[in-house]
Amino acid sequence: MNKRVSGTAALIAVAALTLAGCAGGDGAGGEGSPIVVGSVNTISGPATFPEASQAAAAVFDAFNEEGGLDGRTIDYKMLDDKGDPATATASARELVGSDGAVALVGSASLIECEINAKYYEQEGILSMPGIGVDTGCFDSDNISPANVGPFNDMTLTLQYGSEVLGLDDICILLEIAGSTRPTYQAAIDKWTEITGKEPKYVDDTVPYGASDYTPYIVKARDQGCKALAINPVEPDAIGQVKAANAQGWDDVTWLYLTSVYSENFAQAIDDAGAGIYVPAEFYPFTDDSEINADWRELMEKNDIALTSFSQGGYLAATYFIEVLKSIDGDITRESVSAALKDMDPIENPMVGTPYAFGTQNTAGWPIILKSGTHAWEQVADDWLRIGE
Repeated sequence: MNKRVSGTAALIAVAALTLAGCAGGDGAGGEGSPIVVGSVNTISGPATFPEASQAAAAVFDAFNEEGGLDGRTIDYKMLDDKGDPATATASARELVGSDGAVALVGSASLIECEINAKYYEQEGILSMPGIGVDTGCFDSDNISPANVGPFNDMTLTLQYGSEVLGLDDICILLEIAGSTRPTYQAAIDKWTEITGKEPKYVDDTVPYGASDYTPYIVKARDQGCKALAINPVEPDAIGQVKAANAQGWDDVTWLYLTSVYSENFAQAIDDAGAGIYVPAEFYPFTDDSEINADWRELMEKNDIALTSFSQGGYLAATYFIEVLKSIDGDITRESVSAALKDMDPIENPMVGTPYAFGTQNTAGWPIILKSGTHAWEQVADDWLRIGE
């Protein structure tokens, strides 16, 4: 072979290998280089979830401080999708395509799962959201959240209301984002299947971030509702309760989701009517228990809000590190995905269902906020599970 041709061919081969190594397709990097992990989050916008990724970052920082994985640290990249579809799309492509993440961990977004699920499948990357919110988080083979999720949470809160509290005339008010309406209906239908009960009234026109929820509350009261099952974020829930207070509706029972479970919410509520009940997706963080001790210490050290959202981010990152340690050989997108799909279930007392990628948590811990207390209390000594 002509030496010049041979030399040119060799250069082309070297260039091709170099480009392949830099393409970011599997996020492996060289030996000793950081392991890139990403998350797409709604940190700004009408409904925000900043604590999940903050908590995941704190877990990864602590892991790095302890030496990482045989000296390899985790380079955790958090992007804000602002609740905007175009930004959510671009964020995923930046993390997966440009940064070469090996996995997505600790995300919490109002919309991103549904928007990016097919892209994750195309790129062979898996996502472990700290808080799964939209429908896509729970019906994609490439996405498996650490939390129960709003849909199972809705079934749980309805089940607790009708079967434990013995409530009749339960009405449902829904704040709908994206295409979640059918999935909420499926959650309601599951409750009906389990209990034989049906809602007295359903209003799926309740907006996120409304300045005044009075019209929706008045309409529900006029329908004869004795209890309201609603799926808001914290600021909306405060507005809804205060709207009922202003109308003198003091005997309504509130069946909310874990999204309102925070100390800030408790402090904001004086009149909780007949009680505000929530099936907490993780072991109640307002309880002084060793179960949450490690999480609490890490959150307080990093000045991160003590919420269920931060519990979800903490657990997602903790699960991921345990799986990462089980991998023999190179840490690549392919090896990480294989390890996640083949992982043994991980038990943790902070949740009522062991975590394994591809399975859903179906347990919540019932808690109550009573009028004038400004503090959450447990109303059960064990997990409430769907259908039990």
